[in-house]
Amino acid sequence: MQTLPLSYIARNLRVRRVTTLLTAAGMALVVYVFATVLMMSEGIRATLVATGQPDNAIVLRKGAGAEINSAITRAQAAVIETLPGIATDATGRALVSKEPVVLNNLPKRSNGKPGNVTLRGTSATGLALRPQVRISAGRMFRPGSSEIMAARSIAAGFEGVTLGGTLRFGGRDWTVVGIFDAGKSGFDSELWADAEQLMAAFRRQAFSTVVLKLADPAQFEGLRALVDTDPRLTLEAKREEQFYAEQSEALASFIRILGTTLAVIFSIGAVVGAMITMFGAVAARTGEIGTLRALGFRRGAVLSAFLGEALLLALMGGLLGLGAASLMQVVDVSTTNFSTFAELAFRFVLTPTIALQALLFALLMGVVGGFIPAWRAARMKIVDCLRAA
Repeated sequence: MQTLPLSYIARNLRVRRVTTLLTAAGMALVVYVFATVLMMSEGIRATLVATGQPDNAIVLRKGAGAEINSAITRAQAAVIETLPGIATDATGRALVSKEPVVLNNLPKRSNGKPGNVTLRGTSATGLALRPQVRISAGRMFRPGSSEIMAARSIAAGFEGVTLGGTLRFGGRDWTVVGIFDAGKSGFDSELWADAEQLMAAFRRQAFSTVVLKLADPAQFEGLRALVDTDPRLTLEAKREEQFYAEQSEALASFIRILGTTLAVIFSIGAVVGAMITMFGAVAARTGEIGTLRALGFRRGAVLSAFLGEALLLALMGGLLGLGAASLMQVVDVSTTNFSTFAELAFRFVLTPTIALQALLFALLMGVVGGFIPAWRAARMKIVDCLRAA
């Protein structure tokens, strides 16, 4: 079948510059919303997945969906420390960190309203288990003291969290002695203090989790079986990467579903705009359609030409919207994690898969908005077209 050249299709869009730009802008807005939502969901997932280490395991109470819901007694923590397969340091000490995790309210810098911040009790061993965490200013807190370290995002987003500043919670004053950068992981939304001091301040008798480094990551299943079958323990062990990936599922899925629903609703307006534009093109080029048919171009060629215009228009809008969405990667945002009810700082992440999905979504709008006008153009009779011209 003889087809019309791409240059002919592009020329027709160029002739209607204003209408083309307005329609493409409407589609670009929808693609921007669609891509941004996917980038937000991917950013949350990437942030929490980056929190876990492949050679670390985390032990929690069975059925605990988050660290704040877990409880491990001192006796149980002592048993975990004696399990085989745990890596040791140069002195032969097991690389195990017993950590309480609690929530505390701090006022936000932006509006003064309180927001939940995760407080983690840890130690030098806990820092060693997280190689992505680097102290960027100040120093590590001293064991047995009321000193804390704050993540970079917390220092930027909450009042009073400055190097040398004092925060009051748990019935005592805490001095901020260090700022750390957690490499865009979930730890970027936390405050760290000495584990024993944090437990004493909040009157906790049990740890929340026990984090340990595996001597051989391939032996994790053996460690998990020991935890499951030990009658002294009512706990479960998970790979740290798996645990934090699960933490992202609820929030990421909610954002993805809600955002996609909004994008689909917005796309209705964009599709209607594209349809109106293409119907206008058909009405303005009735004589041209008749001439093409008289020159031997079949109905399929006319259908393909007008549908090609709609797709090219959608592609323009898709590229514009995707370009605008890519700029969001430089923005740091935070939201409440449904699993922990604490603030979670993250960045928008654009992946090749998201870019492809956004462009396909744009092209789908072009097909839906352009097919009916293209079908009408193809069904017009030559005599009627030439008479109307």
